[in-house]
Order: sequence, then C-alpha cells, then structure tokens
Amino acid sequence: MVGVSPVDEYQPHAPGDVVDHVRPGQNIIVPLANGEPVGLMDELTAAADRLRGVRVHQMHTLHDRPYLWGHTPGLRHVAYFLSPVTRQCFAMGGCDFVAADFSEIPRLLSRLDDPLVLAAASMPDRHGYISLGTNADYVASLIGRCRFFVECNDRMPRTAGRGQMHLSQLDGWTVGSHELVEVRPRTPTAIDRTIGELVAERIENGSTLQVGIGAIPNAVMGALGDHRNLGAHTELLGDGLMALIESGVITGVEKVINRNTAVATFALGTRRLYDFIDENLAVEFWPVDYVNDLAVIGSEPGFVSINAALEIDLLGQCASESKGSVLYSGSGGQADFARGAIRSEGGQGFVVLHAASSDGSRSRISAQLSPGAVVTTSKNSVDKVVTEFGVAELHGRTVSERAAALIAIAHPAHRDELERQARSLGRLR
Repeated sequence: MVGVSPVDEYQPHAPGDVVDHVRPGQNIIVPLANGEPVGLMDELTAAADRLRGVRVHQMHTLHDRPYLWGHTPGLRHVAYFLSPVTRQCFAMGGCDFVAADFSEIPRLLSRLDDPLVLAAASMPDRHGYISLGTNADYVASLIGRCRFFVECNDRMPRTAGRGQMHLSQLDGWTVGSHELVEVRPRTPTAIDRTIGELVAERIENGSTLQVGIGAIPNAVMGALGDHRNLGAHTELLGDGLMALIESGVITGVEKVINRNTAVATFALGTRRLYDFIDENLAVEFWPVDYVNDLAVIGSEPGFVSINAALEIDLLGQCASESKGSVLYSGSGGQADFARGAIRSEGGQGFVVLHAASSDGSRSRISAQLSPGAVVTTSKNSVDKVVTEFGVAELHGRTVSERAAALIAIAHPAHRDELERQARSLGRLR
C-alpha cells in the first residue's frame, strides 16, 4: 500500500503474547549468549508453572533463571555448551546436555518437532527488515524452516550477512531495551605472551584466522600487529580480532572466499565491539553450518586455527571441555576447525596450553589423560601443540615422534617422569 511503512503494517505484540505461541511439549530454540531475548525469556519463565513438557535448546547461556536449575517441571533446559551459568546447573541435575560439534547443531535442531525460535534482534529498518545482530549461530540456518518470535532490542546492533528477516516472516515481535552482556578480554600473563609469540611468528602474511576464546588466543592476536593482509573466518568475533581489523592488519584481500570481509557466526565482547559491528559491511555473520564447514575452511589456503586445551596426552588427544570427568563447557567448533585447517593448502592448526598447572605441580601434557577426561579433538586432527617451552609438530608423525615432541615442550620438572611413563606405555621406542 502506497504511503504505508512496513513497520506500521506489522504492529508489535506485547511481550506476554509469546506464551500463547508455546504449545504443550514445545521445543524452543534460543540463540547463544546475547542472542537470547531477555524480555521474552522473562515472560516464559514467569509462565513456567502453566507450561507442560516444554524444552529450551540453547548453547552458552548468560542469564541465570530458575528453570535452569530444574525448579519448574514444565520447563526444561537443554544445553549444547555449558557456560559459567549452566555448569553447576548441569552438575546438580537441573538441566540436560547434548554433546555435539558446533557445525552439526543446526541439523540436530532442525529435526525437532515443530520448533519455535525465540531470538533477540535489531529494531526493524524502514523496509521492515530486522537483523539477528550479534548472533547468526545455529538460528540463522533455521530462517524459513521454523517459526520465529523475536524481541527487537534497541541495544542490538544491525549486522550484515545471512541473519536478516522481514517482519512478515515472523509469528510475532516485541520491542525491548536490554543492555547486552559484556565479556571483557582476559589479560594475558607472561606465559600467555610467550606462547602467543611462538604462534604469531609461524603465521604468514595473508593467512586467514580462526581464533578461540581465552587469554592465550588473545595473546596471539596481540602479537600479530606487524602482520599484513590477514583474513578472518571464525566462529567467534571478539575484541582482539576487532582491534586487528581496525588497525588494518586484517583486510581479507588475500582470501579466496568472502574476500575483503571478516566472517563470523557470533560476536561476544565489550560494548565497543557491539558498536563496531553495527551497520559495518566489512563484517558479516553467517550460519555456523557454513562458517564451520570443513569444506569451506579447507578451501581457504593458508587457514590458521588457534584453540586452547586443558590437557593433552602423548598421543595428541586434546581434552578441552572437561576437568577430569567433570564437564566444563562443550566441544564448540574446536574439532571443526582443527580438521578444516589441516585440509587447507598451507594451513596450520594450533592447540595452545600452559605446560603445567599454575602451581607447577601437575603437567598439562600427560602420558594418559586424566580419568574420565573428554576428548574434544582427536589425535588424528591435531597439527601443532604450543606451550611456553616450544612447538610440537604432530600431524603425520609416528607415535614415538609425537611423544618425544610433546615431552620436549612439557615443563622441565615433569619431563623425566613423562619419558618414564611413555616408555612403560610403549609410546617411546
């Protein structure tokens, strides 16, 4: 109709109306981190006593709510990655956990019976389009395949990529104003900086980066200031990568795919990061089943993957999501990028960790993983392991060569015992 704005034609709902769209036995899908629609989830939580058999599927939850602890029988949380909020909830039996690589989560969620996506979004533009803002993750893959009810948050940035929807595509939408949760980068220690420099000196100009979360990955980014024409293709866009884009280190001009563009599947960091990605066409957010696809990663020459582990054994198995038998987080995309990087022509996959515990009493390179430890990245997918004592190159090497290389970068106080155990286990010949 001439003269009628799309925003005028599709009027917002009251936040409480979302409950009318939730059926008994409903599967609800919520984006990770700041993709969670705070007001809509408040309404759902308030109505929990009236719900029956409803399950909320989500990675990395940032907001603590009673249903996470199992206090509301009609509403149950299903986690795909444990956060500081849900870690204890799971340990106490309040919620469930699904083990999966990040890349396969859209496919798993698409199999659910008639799921309803509740997501945070930007305010509609003058054409009636909203953006999923900081989060394409697994929900962008579900656009056009599932029902959507969104909360348009005036604090959510409008981002480019594949997270756009028109108001006509929605079951409903509301308007809210909620500050996004900020996660500030951890300050690297001297050990972190040493590891960061060892990695950075092996990264060539023109390489494309995937960088995980943590102090050591932050240290790597801090050591890349003299590099040129790097690219970014990463699940997580944080403040460290933003700084490299702003300084001109990351340009993307030598990328083969998505040239001149930094690609991510979600952003998590400070308010400055959220303002940086707002209407910034140099950064695009794509669904995780594209970003983390092995074929996509492997097709980019010189791809570099950098991820942290908690423990690694002498075969090269990486435990990155549990402390012993206690689940700590989840697989995320570590295995996706480890496998993809070694498919890339000239690619490199780095696993980074301190050589020992903070007090030096326990080696984090062990002859065998701690009892019950979860293997996140298999020995076959590990390329290079880096501690403050050096770099162990594992890919394509024999069991004995792997063990010797890993012992050489272990803390000196533990090397003799590791060698003794390695010979006892037949890892060294």
